[in-house]
Amino acid sequence: MPTKPDAPEAKPPIFRSIFAYAKPHKWTFLLVFCFTLLAIAADLMQPYLVKIAIDDNLMAGKNDYDMLLVICGIYLALSLSSFLFNYLLNNLMQYAAQSIVARIRKDLFRHITKLSMSFFDRMPSGSLITHVSSDTEAMNQFFSQVLMSIMRDGMTLIFILAVMFHLDVTLTLYCLILLPIITLIAAAFRSYMRKTYQNSRTALSRLIAFVAENLAGMNLTQAFHQEQEQVNRFTDRNRTYLGANLREVRTNVLFNRSFDMLGNLSVAFVTWLGGTAVFHASIEFGVLYAFITYIRQFFNPISNITQQWNTMQSASVAAGRIWNIFSTKPDVADAAVVRDVNPAAVQGRIDFNRIRFAYEENQPIINELDLHVRPGEMIGIVGATGAGKSSLIALLCRFYDVHDGSVAIDGIDIRDVPQEQLHRLIGLVQQEPYLYSGSIVDNVRMFDETISREEVVRACKFVGADALISRMKEGYDTRLSERGSGLSAGERQLISFARIIVFQPKILILDEATANLDSHTEQLIQHALRIVSMHRTTLVIAHRLSTIMHADRIIVMDAGRIVEEGNHAQLLALHGYYEELVRHSQGNVVAG
Repeated sequence: MPTKPDAPEAKPPIFRSIFAYAKPHKWTFLLVFCFTLLAIAADLMQPYLVKIAIDDNLMAGKNDYDMLLVICGIYLALSLSSFLFNYLLNNLMQYAAQSIVARIRKDLFRHITKLSMSFFDRMPSGSLITHVSSDTEAMNQFFSQVLMSIMRDGMTLIFILAVMFHLDVTLTLYCLILLPIITLIAAAFRSYMRKTYQNSRTALSRLIAFVAENLAGMNLTQAFHQEQEQVNRFTDRNRTYLGANLREVRTNVLFNRSFDMLGNLSVAFVTWLGGTAVFHASIEFGVLYAFITYIRQFFNPISNITQQWNTMQSASVAAGRIWNIFSTKPDVADAAVVRDVNPAAVQGRIDFNRIRFAYEENQPIINELDLHVRPGEMIGIVGATGAGKSSLIALLCRFYDVHDGSVAIDGIDIRDVPQEQLHRLIGLVQQEPYLYSGSIVDNVRMFDETISREEVVRACKFVGADALISRMKEGYDTRLSERGSGLSAGERQLISFARIIVFQPKILILDEATANLDSHTEQLIQHALRIVSMHRTTLVIAHRLSTIMHADRIIVMDAGRIVEEGNHAQLLALHGYYEELVRHSQGNVVAG
């Protein structure tokens, strides 16, 4: 199994880690190397055969028809061999490259899913999508194009020079005068090509980011009639990308045509030198023919290698970004020594023991909060925006760790419980429940095949979702699109409540789960809530205070502290902050 670095490192260690992924395919790469040798040999032997036919037969005056047929047969065999070996090596290289990148992509996605919520607070989702898709594709191009070019074109250059020296040393030395010129042209173009490539990729990234942002906020764009404004902004970015892309294309065309011109001049130079030598009988005509053919072939691998520079740069940058993610450690990690918890034995007592928490230093969100919840108790949590309600829930789910104090379930510090077990104990229903592309059955059981279809149906009936599902054309096999579009907010919530029944958590958390619902749908959700909260410790963050009026206890938070506590009647009797929230709520002012 390839190992990944624990901290950001320089490029050589990064590429060592990348090649660790290639190690399982070493025999495939060995075959690619062998087929490359055979393909190059088959290609380079063809001009040499023509040289033999010219010098040893036609120019020698033998006119041996049988020998010419043999040479033609060998030439045909070499052409077919070249085709076969190139076909095999390209397919093998693509297989190895795609397999390596598929494994990198899989490990990258798995690693991302294990990172803490603080990482996703810092990292935009668009950047992560780019890393998983575009950056891994750049790694694919590194293996399938750059490595292939270095191997095949590098060996081709060496073999061409070897054959040319074998044919005529003097003419080869004259040809080597071209190497400094080729080097200067490649160096001059390389810097500018890299710049145009980077500008093009940057413009494309900005264009993609703009599109992703607008698709996510399309409802807001249409609500404020900003379609034309966004089209204008898109046009500006699209025009910038078009200009950058055209500059990149022009640079590549100019570079390629420069090499073509240099190649033609080289052929003319070799023809003049070789023609003079043939005229003076210093070399044979077949040698001159072979030299002209080889000098033409000489420029192709140099051009190919130089053009791979941009791909190499892109792969290097992509590798650095990928390994920066791999080197990121979760802020929330399991303890070195953990305590296994038997879910069946958990009672559901929750203790927040004088906890303190802040997303950023010197900006505390929760201050010295002390709260103790009895097993099976329903707690309502209310307060203005920014009071710390959702942060309190995030700490219980251990999306973040407290800075001081502790959070405990049944007296066990949740930092000592494996996260997988902890999340099995807690069921979270959010204001906007997330549904995946898949059937309703899969969404209820979260793609866990160990949960039977019968259990899913029973759970949906239990929370009252069966009636709406039965009205659908394909019932429980109805496939939902991304985020469950096509279902109302209440229908999505009922499906999320069915999840709770299926997974049987001991603690239930509702984070403003009844917000943005009409009164009829809210009654359905309230009924489902009473069902799923039975025999469970339940924490309800209330957007509508009617949701928690019948809670056993209501916690009123302000600036990260509990300022009032009691049931609905007791809090109203205090004539304090809670009464003010109720009054605002009745006046249709949002209270939380």
